[in-house]
Amino acid sequence: MIPVNPEGRQQRKSKVMEGMTSASRLNLIPACAPVADYVPQRWLRNGHLQSVWSTLFRSVSLAEPAVEVIATSDNDELRLDWHRQGSDRLAIISHGLEGHSRRPYILGLTRALLADGWDVLAWNFRSCGGIMNRQPRFYHSGSTDDLARVVEYGLGEGNPGGVYRTVGLAGFSMGGNLTLLYLGQQGSQIDSRIAGAVTFSVPCDLAGSAGMLARPSRRIYMQRFLRDLHAKMADKARLFPELIDVADFESIRNFRQFDDRYTAPLHGFRDAEDYWAQCSALTRLKDIQVPALMVNARDDPFLSPGCFPDDRPLLGHKVMLETPRWGGHVGFVETAKDGYYWSERRAIRFFRGLTDK
Repeated sequence: MIPVNPEGRQQRKSKVMEGMTSASRLNLIPACAPVADYVPQRWLRNGHLQSVWSTLFRSVSLAEPAVEVIATSDNDELRLDWHRQGSDRLAIISHGLEGHSRRPYILGLTRALLADGWDVLAWNFRSCGGIMNRQPRFYHSGSTDDLARVVEYGLGEGNPGGVYRTVGLAGFSMGGNLTLLYLGQQGSQIDSRIAGAVTFSVPCDLAGSAGMLARPSRRIYMQRFLRDLHAKMADKARLFPELIDVADFESIRNFRQFDDRYTAPLHGFRDAEDYWAQCSALTRLKDIQVPALMVNARDDPFLSPGCFPDDRPLLGHKVMLETPRWGGHVGFVETAKDGYYWSERRAIRFFRGLTDK
């Protein structure tokens, strides 16, 4: 088992919304809980450095997973990485924008979960993981039909003998929004085996986050996303020239322009604004019926103020928001000898709280 607080630091108690009665507090998870136990070294107290550190400098070694390809209802495919060790608990991990199941942050959490006794299923969004999907559509922040298919498979065909009695969901960035949106849409119809979810660096206010990344100071991030998306759309254009055109792609400077031109029309939305409005998890948090943790660092350069909802009407009764002072975007870097990051310890601590009940 991995130590969840290796330095033995004291943790600050969570705060609930002011003005609530004592009786009502007993029935609610705290709305916004400042976290005191993530205190990185001074040189890591920078949101931009935290955001790029793992990509540039982290390597996580794991045994090769079992790869499985499953069909979707629209004649497409999803690729899954299975890390099985005979557990009756399954964690399903969703990656971020232009990520995949072998990114260091996915492997880091996978390693921690395996050490804590879970089986792990890390899946790739359509067109991610180095293999283009069959359909014109690819993926977006609201592709909950694909997550639903993965959950269904993990609990059905991928669960011979019905061994999985507990499922935990995890998501990073876009995958975090997708996870929370899925839970909100499921509401009270959620499979009883899904115990809860932990998410990190969640752009739950899509319009606000798109605005943040359109700022000149975030240009380096936007350029990288657009470079990767340009290559992807060029591949799509070769497959579906009647639907997709990449002429003058270089004129695109932000997500509003990209989503207006590609995401919205390919996935049935009117425009970028309609896509963001329908797919932001923010409006569905109140509908979630299982415990869910959203951890958003206050120095995250991707997140708008709207990604830090601190009132109970927005969060509902099951969602807890934690806002560490540091952490960047999918950072939460730690330099402990065991190689785990703080986010991995926090996820394990949260999941233990679900399964120890």
